[in-house]
Amino acid sequence: MTSPPVRSRFNPLDVIEWAGNKLPDPAMLFVWCAAAIIGLSAIGASLGWQVQPVRPEAVMRQVTDPATGETRPEPVIDANGRKQVRLVGAGEPIHARSLLTSDGIFWMLKTMVRNFLDFPPLGVVVVTMLGVGLAERAGLIGALLKAVTLIVPPRLFTPMLVLLGIQSSMAADSGFVVLPPIAALLFKSVGRSPLVGVAAVFCGCGAGFSANLLITSLDPLLAGLTQTGARVIEPGYEVNAACNWWFLIASTFMLTIVGWAVTDWFVEPRLSRRSPEDGGPAIGSPADLRVERLSQGEARALRRAVIVLGVCLTGVLALTLIPGSPLHGDAMPESRSARWIVAIVPIIFGLFVFPGIAYGVSIGEIRRGRDIARLMSDSLAATAPVIVLAFFAGQFIAYFRYSQLDQLLAYSLGTALAESGLSPMLLLVAFIGLVMMLDILVASASAKWTLLAPVFVPIFMLLQVSPELTQAAYRVADSCTNIVTPLNAYLVIILAVCQKYAPRTGTGTIMSMMTPYWAAFAVIWTLFLLVWVALGLDLGIGGGLDYAAPAAKG
Repeated sequence: MTSPPVRSRFNPLDVIEWAGNKLPDPAMLFVWCAAAIIGLSAIGASLGWQVQPVRPEAVMRQVTDPATGETRPEPVIDANGRKQVRLVGAGEPIHARSLLTSDGIFWMLKTMVRNFLDFPPLGVVVVTMLGVGLAERAGLIGALLKAVTLIVPPRLFTPMLVLLGIQSSMAADSGFVVLPPIAALLFKSVGRSPLVGVAAVFCGCGAGFSANLLITSLDPLLAGLTQTGARVIEPGYEVNAACNWWFLIASTFMLTIVGWAVTDWFVEPRLSRRSPEDGGPAIGSPADLRVERLSQGEARALRRAVIVLGVCLTGVLALTLIPGSPLHGDAMPESRSARWIVAIVPIIFGLFVFPGIAYGVSIGEIRRGRDIARLMSDSLAATAPVIVLAFFAGQFIAYFRYSQLDQLLAYSLGTALAESGLSPMLLLVAFIGLVMMLDILVASASAKWTLLAPVFVPIFMLLQVSPELTQAAYRVADSCTNIVTPLNAYLVIILAVCQKYAPRTGTGTIMSMMTPYWAAFAVIWTLFLLVWVALGLDLGIGGGLDYAAPAAKG
């Protein structure tokens, strides 16, 4: 793709960058957010803020049979042939819990360490960086990049990185850690802005997180929550983990094209006007990977590393497929997640460590066991900002959950939307907007869906919208905002990579880079879903668009 001519140097994204760079460091941002939660929890509790959890039910009326004179309940149907819905209370009211009481303060002190250790991205980042760092410092990553620049035309780097970012959701959140440094090096190697490479891969990892060509660990997790919501209306309803598969496959290709276009038309032209120290195109040098070819020693070491990688992948495949093997079957009885999915982070660790060792030994970088420990120790230095952020982010998430402000916010906004009286398709679009708003504060896909599925899945079912379609709408909304919220736990990784090449990079720089992706993905992916529905295409295996009550089926 080619860039359209740039007619003006003014760009509203510059305003976003200026304002965003006024924000505190990501770790300090979580400190302020945690302090805000403490204050809001006390205010909410003192004002008696509470919400009543609700469940939808059809509005019924009594109809008299003229032949027998007997009366029977019958759902009220509106002018469009849909059942009318009302919300009724379900369970005990949820109250705001103050963190400024004696019990609340003691709870914060008691759980401080546990909140830090339970922060989900912490283990992923540390374990993954041990493996990736060894492979990088042994020279394997650099050799692979040289090979890539000889095989893949530079004009295809952007779609390749967007697609890799989207596909990285197979490995949970590891793509956020592994891919940005590689993308930056790859773009620098051909004289392009390293920040553009980071932006391209970050848009795939974050905004395209729900799309994939294969079933990932997120599919069965969300399907289980959707099924729980569906059983409010129809006990025994089953939601297939592959119910959105066809839609997500098509979305993968669509988002790759959109991400490619946004990069070439908006992001790269804007950064190309900057100096290298401000994130502009890299200055070429004889050391550029583009003009370097693999030496005989590097080529030999790379071949050995690839052989070791093939052996490792074969071993993982065998352990996954052979009955009775450690990775075969589900993680536990009644589990929807396969063992290999649950163990994906250690698997990725091994897939970097063993080929990295093979390369390092062949090239002479690793001669004894202490060299392996040294390379891993050096790689952990890059995780220091993440560890600092994890401490404060873990407190913020735990405080938000303890105060119950997350549930109060979700139920309040959800109830208002459910009672809006919108048509099913407009309600679906409004639902996507609601989830995008909530994603700024609650990044976890499963945490938000745990709150929203029991409310919205039944509501849409009563409007003849299938649970599978509601889940697809949720997945569209949940992904897009990940790349522009300053509360994304992986933002510190992106910042660290960008600051390596452009020291003045701040939170606003990242937000201004990613805003075009967010806007394009949010609009085009939503329209893509609506067109899919208009065409009447199934979303996946057992993923129909319409829901019919059991009495009306077949």
